[in-house]
Amino acid sequence: MTKQLLHLVFGGRLQDPHSRTFEDVEGLDIVGMFPDYASAHKAWRGKAQATIDDAEMRYFIVHLHRLFDPATDEHPIAGQ
Repeated sequence: MTKQLLHLVFGGRLQDPHSRTFEDVEGLDIVGMFPDYASAHKAWRGKAQATIDDAEMRYFIVHLHRLFDPATDEHPIAGQ
């Protein structure tokens, strides 16, 4: 079984095309969570190409697997 490497794809309208500050954080387009980079990249490419003529619209891939490791993170059990 391949190790799951979670990726988040999202985007929205930027205040300035040279920044990463969104005009409306509540209005972000959350494309979805993906189990690997290849599927995340495919989703990102589709959204990016669909908005290519709009310089303020930008989509990103976040490598969530780099932020935590479920195999080593301990999660407390409620009530213990």
